Amino acid sequence: MTIASKRIVVTGGAGFLGSHLCELLLAQGHEVLCIDNFFSSTRRGLAHLLEHPRFELQRHDVTWPLYVETDEIYNLACPASPVHYQHDPVQTTKTSVHGAINMLGLAKRLGAKILQASTSEVYGDPAVHPQVEEYWGNVNPIGPRSCYDEGKRCAETLFFDYHRQHQLRIKVVRIFNTYGPRMHPNDGRVVSNFIVQALRGDDITVFGDGAQTRSFCYVSDLIDGLHRMMQSADDITGPINLGNPEECTMRELAELIITLVGSTSKVVTRPLPIDDPRQRRPDISKARALLGWSPSIPMREGLAKTIDYFDTLLANPSMAGAIGR
Repeated sequence: MTIASKRIVVTGGAGFLGSHLCELLLAQGHEVLCIDNFFSSTRRGLAHLLEHPRFELQRHDVTWPLYVETDEIYNLACPASPVHYQHDPVQTTKTSVHGAINMLGLAKRLGAKILQASTSEVYGDPAVHPQVEEYWGNVNPIGPRSCYDEGKRCAETLFFDYHRQHQLRIKVVRIFNTYGPRMHPNDGRVVSNFIVQALRGDDITVFGDGAQTRSFCYVSDLIDGLHRMMQSADDITGPINLGNPEECTMRELAELIITLVGSTSKVVTRPLPIDDPRQRRPDISKARALLGWSPSIPMREGLAKTIDYFDTLLANPSMAGAIGR
């Protein structure tokens, strides 16, 4: 069956997830307008797409209104790693809140369908495990991570208010830890940190006692989930968790990466950052039931692909700017 070509906007399209999403949409025959202000990414992350006849790149900050024509909007714009979103916390909040208002306004004007890339961070340091979408969370509203956590929570509020007040077609997904090629080596995320440290033979830095847990989803699985959500029936608004329900401790992840790399690195500990969640694991029952989605890439396979990517990257430092953050 042929899929009708659409004009699709991807905000934050030069970033880690955005670049992979742009690729998928182009492969399906759509026209893609990538919007990014390059605060935490670069044009080089999209170098392989710039000459594509159905791809367009526009430098724009979503905290300002955007005037384009589109059928669908994927709103991914916002720094997603602590290193970047804590660098300018006021701008991070503005990106989540003002950005959501501007993209919702665009969707309202055009009658377009719009998807919000929310985050598992809306659950804070959860008192419910695994996290279900009905859980309201345990978030510090005034801590150093609050600019991101509360910004995303407010964006969800805006999406559902536009849906109730203006009958806007919305989709909200809560993304759990995702990894894969094109992560930036210095973005502060645990998978990229551990892999780069292991490849260099440096000590691997684990915070706290390493017993805190995360669940890691390979990027191709996550992008498939985003696309399925956008294509789902209009009455499926979310929020819906997207992530891998397999949970591991930070120490287990470090030791697995050391093994896969064949590294001589040692695990060392550092104090736990403020408000760092102790547990993170999605309940994906809704994604399975409503979207027919669940991750398919095992962690060892996904890590091996990611290690290969970083190994090539570190061997060619000039490529370091060619990846989304």
